[in-house]
Amino acid sequence: MPVKFRAEMIDPKTLTAYHEAGHAVMALLMGRSIQKVSIIPSQNRLGVCTIKKGRAKQVQDKLEAEMLILLAGMAAEGRKSGKYNVQGAAQDLAGVEKLAMSRSGNARQAQKLFQRMLDKTQHLLSNKATWKAVKVIANELLVNESISGRAASHHLTMAQNELS
Repeated sequence: MPVKFRAEMIDPKTLTAYHEAGHAVMALLMGRSIQKVSIIPSQNRLGVCTIKKGRAKQVQDKLEAEMLILLAGMAAEGRKSGKYNVQGAAQDLAGVEKLAMSRSGNARQAQKLFQRMLDKTQHLLSNKATWKAVKVIANELLVNESISGRAASHHLTMAQNELS
């Protein structure tokens, strides 16, 4: 069942915070460690989620995990605002398309895989504890502009423990 979005006007900094928090939470769920999450703009980005090399835990499908992480920013931002910011997620989407093509071999199959991964991303973010972690991280980013990977991991663990 598709996610029902509510459209509301939200300032761009808040949307960036949700976008980066989405990447961070999904990366942690996929066994990746986060170095830092920031909404301090640079020349070509409004924010960044820096993922450490290697994995904290193994996952079955590394390519799928990477696609979910890339899609989670746009999906979290869309869940908050009511619409996808395709232009703002262009770099992430290009990465997903490249991964989908490498897995499927043709454009039609790549598009099906892309849609399946977007659906899975929305499903994972709809989990109450997961979404609470995204909200808490986004709110902390709005206050501090940057948080450590350790803080992001702590917020996810606390949300999971609180709602389990």
